[in-house]
Amino acid sequence: MSPGAVGRAYPRLEGKEKVTGTARYAVEYPVDEVTYGWAVPSAVVRGRITRIDTAEALASPGVLAVLHHGNAPRLAPGPQPEVWLLQEPAVHYRGEFIAVVVATSLEAAREGARLVRIDYDAGAHSTVLAADHPGLYRPDKVNPSYPTDTAEGDFDAGYAAAPVRVDVTYRTPAYHNNPMEPHATTAQWRDGRLLVHDSTQGASLVRATLADMFEMPPESIRVVAEHVGGGFGSKGYAKASVVLAALAARHVDRPVRLALTRQQLFGPIGYRTPIIQRVRLAADADGRLTAICHDAISQTSTVREFAEQTAVYTRSMYAAPHRRTTHRLVRLDVPTPFWMRAPGECPGAYALESAMDELAIAAGIDPVELRIRNDAQVDPDQGRPFTSRNLVACLREGAQRFGWADRDPTPRARRDGRWLIGTGVAGSSYPARNRPSSATATARPDGSFLVRINATDIGTGARTAVWQVAADALGVPPERVEIRIGDSDLPTAAVAGGSMGTASWSWAVIRAGQALREKLRNLPGDTPADEVTAEVSTDDEVGGQPTLPRYAYGAQFAEVRVDADTGEVRLNRMLGVFAAGRIVNPTTARSQLLGGMTMGLSMALHEEGLLDERYGDWVNHDLATYHITACPDVESIEAYWLDEQDDELNPAGVKGIGEIGIVGAAAAVANAVHHATGVRIRDLPIRLDKLVGVSALA
Repeated sequence: MSPGAVGRAYPRLEGKEKVTGTARYAVEYPVDEVTYGWAVPSAVVRGRITRIDTAEALASPGVLAVLHHGNAPRLAPGPQPEVWLLQEPAVHYRGEFIAVVVATSLEAAREGARLVRIDYDAGAHSTVLAADHPGLYRPDKVNPSYPTDTAEGDFDAGYAAAPVRVDVTYRTPAYHNNPMEPHATTAQWRDGRLLVHDSTQGASLVRATLADMFEMPPESIRVVAEHVGGGFGSKGYAKASVVLAALAARHVDRPVRLALTRQQLFGPIGYRTPIIQRVRLAADADGRLTAICHDAISQTSTVREFAEQTAVYTRSMYAAPHRRTTHRLVRLDVPTPFWMRAPGECPGAYALESAMDELAIAAGIDPVELRIRNDAQVDPDQGRPFTSRNLVACLREGAQRFGWADRDPTPRARRDGRWLIGTGVAGSSYPARNRPSSATATARPDGSFLVRINATDIGTGARTAVWQVAADALGVPPERVEIRIGDSDLPTAAVAGGSMGTASWSWAVIRAGQALREKLRNLPGDTPADEVTAEVSTDDEVGGQPTLPRYAYGAQFAEVRVDADTGEVRLNRMLGVFAAGRIVNPTTARSQLLGGMTMGLSMALHEEGLLDERYGDWVNHDLATYHITACPDVESIEAYWLDEQDDELNPAGVKGIGEIGIVGAAAAVANAVHHATGVRIRDLPIRLDKLVGVSALA
């Protein structure tokens, strides 16, 4: 690609529509004769429905129907059993959707749902994750398809022989995605075809799931997701709202809008599993790692297995001759966990990067220097050189910008009145992935161009980034290019997740642009008399790409202050430096990195799903009680990146930045809290009750 639009800080294409409220989301499209659905959740943890009395609900004004397992349209079982809803009387967890009320207004649907009477035959249940749970087992693989366990050398012997050792256990609670736009759908059937406007990270995947479940050809289904108000992984596949809305619309033969409530997002649509992690590190007297072991325990549901790839982060981050990683899982009577921003890498980095800080203290070595000494240019897991690895450059650049050289390593060495001041650091890495996608590029007689691809913009600025890539691929100013995304009728594209969206979509768009330019070279004149289109799929090219260790890297630095009497923690400043290939749009890139870092510090200091084991449900299931970081919690936060070229990635040279910002952020904050107080908190979040009276503890 010739230099041009890529690398310039363009504002979002849809920015005006979003700030003026004209951007339409899933339940905002005008629809004639629309009705409203309201999902009814189970009130027991595990059991069987013995009776559903809908008489009072159906008699309520405006209520048109109550769907449940006894009268809902039949669905074919598919690969996602948690959305095989309203098909059987079995209840697998509290909050599972077991009925839908359809009414002429949202208020009538909600009132109707309140009036549905359900009796159950409830059974015994198990809902609490524990390291000694009798149901622990070894899954066949971990998300998405990594080996469950790995081993190199002899960890036990290597660990026993080392002069410096750390053996620590870290615990993280359940975390909940909470996108601003809830899971929501408008569904309507027209002449045997199904049209859904859905809040999803991948319209193509939703169409495929609906086609399987309703036993329809995919071309009879259209999924539109032009604007999506966040997802953080929870909308990566078809979820309850789209299936329930489609079922309800078929049953009442009218369009149905269904948006889950904030409370209903805490479980049925996925969450990050609680995790128990034991990390053992051994090093020689110079701080060079000789043995690493990372054991992770997490939960899944009885409905479907989902194994978070927690310890995978450790396999490639730092080198040692003796290494071992394991994952163990237990099936509980809870909803199925699912993707949440940087699944596996985020909690795994919290444990490993915290343990590295503890090792640095035990060895008497600066935490930045310890990481630099243990850098590796050959992937310890694959045994092949990284396509690019700039972790050390990120650490050094970050340390310089942060003023790390002036740090006194002694905990509790800095104080400002009643505030104890501390600083911490953590490394970060995230895989740079690509997936096959398709795109078309069209030249119009008026000199403009149209690029079509079923990419999804979930608030990341993806639409603008792909537009910039398209302009350069076509060799024209971006003002001459129109981009269309977010519709399953467009060429199929990879899901917006795993930090692979822009990398995958840009590959297809570049190839489509190149193919169109080749066609145009053979035509007379500067512009075609009629539209000329080139369509390209990258299936073969991406599928034939050699398997190499490709990663983005980062280093995060945090400064906190802790009230010595109350334990209150405040973040003074946070700084991150990243190496993520070519940056397409500095404006949206910085936004993504800052957002990820903020989400990571929220994990460190605020977020915690509190489970009531009697009911297998979270008691803090709204944003009043599930605390997240807000603007006043972040006094100064900065993100920078290095100029990095990696020719082994994709034609655009991008690595993806949606998730690298959250990886390592929680550890940097936790390490800073320890440096400030001398107290190590190993179970997140770091609440003030765990530090109250810290002046008397250390």
